Amino acid sequence: MKNINNALRKNRRILHALLEDGKDKIGKDKLVQKGFNFKYSTHAFTSKTGKHYTFWYDYGVMQMDNGGFFIVKERDETKN
Repeated sequence: MKNINNALRKNRRILHALLEDGKDKIGKDKLVQKGFNFKYSTHAFTSKTGKHYTFWYDYGVMQMDNGGFFIVKERDETKN
């Protein structure tokens, strides 16, 4: 359980750092290079328009058609 939580927190830190640097789109290979682990997540969300987001605490990604990922920070209205 401790290792899973460590992986979740590491993923959150990676996404947070990318958004802090002004990057909201990134390729899967770049995430993997940074040590991102896609095996575990904290929750998922599907928007009213049908877009699926996977989250690690308050940061998430939506896979784009080109295979890359769009990074988002969860807002209060997405928690319902």
